[in-house]
Parts: sequence; structure tokens; C-alpha cells
Amino acid sequence: MIVVLLNAYVAILALFVWLRFIPLNTFWKLSPVLVLLILLIGLFIPMGWGAPSGPAAVIRNAVQVIPSVSGEVTDVPVMANTPLREGDVLFHIDPTTYKAEVDGIEAQLKFAELRLAQFSELRNRDTGRTFDVQQRESEVEQLRAQLDGARWNLDRTTVKAPADGYITNLALRKGARVTAQSPVMAFIDTSQTIIGVEIAQIYARYVETGQPVEVTFKPFPGEVFTGRVEAVLQAIATGQTQLGGSAVAPPEIRAAPFVVRVQLDNQEAARRLPAGSTGAAAIYTGHMEAAHIIRQVLLRQTAILNYLNPF
Repeated sequence: MIVVLLNAYVAILALFVWLRFIPLNTFWKLSPVLVLLILLIGLFIPMGWGAPSGPAAVIRNAVQVIPSVSGEVTDVPVMANTPLREGDVLFHIDPTTYKAEVDGIEAQLKFAELRLAQFSELRNRDTGRTFDVQQRESEVEQLRAQLDGARWNLDRTTVKAPADGYITNLALRKGARVTAQSPVMAFIDTSQTIIGVEIAQIYARYVETGQPVEVTFKPFPGEVFTGRVEAVLQAIATGQTQLGGSAVAPPEIRAAPFVVRVQLDNQEAARRLPAGSTGAAAIYTGHMEAAHIIRQVLLRQTAILNYLNPF
């Protein structure tokens, strides 16, 4: 953009000299250098603070689907990369043993409740001991707790989607045996779209929550999406310490960019953005507002070039 503005000035200067509106003296010969310095110092360098820009990426939470119980898979009714709603069934585990456990505990509980009623009646007639009643009450409570656990295990033989999203890289098939605490598939959560923008540390001083943002993405060339700054992440890996038994090892310190989280105004557009989509974003702060129009033009140039530039 600075080259365009400088060339425009040189073209106008040449026209005025040709029309003899101004003399071609030393001042006008050196004026392009002066204009270049004015553009740099007065507009383009402060634009980095007033309207910082940086690469943007769409990130989605990935959930490891880990069964809570072990067993043989009897059915996998989902297909890979197909939209799912929260609560949709992902797969079934053979419930036979877990159902038998529930039935067995229910039978024991029914008998224990019967014995509790009998001992309570004896105590009421002054022919039984309070200790026996308390012992039967304890047995009933234990069996009820065991029944809750058994029913929980039985319920977990049906594994459901934890949120809106889809399964990717689906390899699980009927007949496979799964074990508790072992991941069997990856679930991509689409209920929330996370858009992160990297802003160089020297330009992040004026970035605050709620400021307007414009973003363009590679998958949608020519389009510019509006949004707002949702949060400025207050930590990056450079400032993180790790637990360990060794002395501090000085890391290589460099000015890594800060990450700004952005929320698009058009939530439908946000939902259709594939995870991993990249692009560029500009944040418009309350400073150097005169430079905002330049940043808007530059961002739209980037959006148009996305038709041709694959990188």
C-alpha cells in the first residue's frame, strides 16, 4: 500500500511538473523521499499499534471418546464426518454381563428389604433387637449403592456424543473389543468455534476485549467477516514453568506473538468454517483511527489474493 501511495504521489508530481504548475527544483526532486518518511512515520508504523494485523486460525476442541466400561462392540451406527447432535449414539457395547449384574443386585436388594421389614416388625413387638434392624438397614444401603453403580455401568454400554459435532478417522467396527480408559475414536466438537489471531508483542499494547475485528479466510476468498475481540490470552508458553526435579534450564527467550481470541458476528459462518482454516485478521483499536482505512484496504487485498495465493 505504501508503494501505491508513493507511486501515486510521483505520478501527480510528474503531471504537475509537465503542466508547469510547479518548478522542477531540488525541493520537488527530493519530495518523494520526504513523502515516504511522512507515510512511514505518520501512518504505516503507527498503524501497527492502532490496527494490528496477524495470521488467524480456526480451532475446534477435539474430544477423545473413551468408554467407561469394557466389552465387545455390538453396533456402530455413526458414519465418519457426519454431523451429530448432542446425545446421538456413537456405539453400543454388549450389555449382557452388566444387565446380569443389575438383576443380581436387585434380587439381593429385594431380599434384604424383606428381611429389614421382618426385623423391624419384630423390634416393634419387642421381640427383636435394634442392632439387628440397624444391621439390615446397613445391608440395604450398601446394596442400593451397588445397584446405582451397576446401573451406571449398564447405562455406559451405550456411548453417546458429548456435544454437537462429528466423528473423524472412524476405525471402530462391530465385533471389536474395547477396554475402559482406552480411546477408541476422536470427536470434533462443533458447538463452539474458536478463532485465534496472533499479534506481535510490540503491536498488542492497545488490544482490548470488545474491539471490532475483520477476518478473511483461505477457504472463502474475497469474503471479509466481522467480529469482536473475545479475550486476550494472558499467557504463552514462553512464560510457563514446568514441574520437575531439575534446576531451571534457561530457555531461548524470544518475542513470541500473543494470541487474541475472536468471536465472529455471523455464527452461521463460524459454524461452517472447517477446523484448521487459516487466514488474516485485523483488530481496530481506539488509536490511530486515520490508519484504519489503510488496514481495511490491505485486508481486502489479502481476501482477493486468496483466489490465487494458496499459501
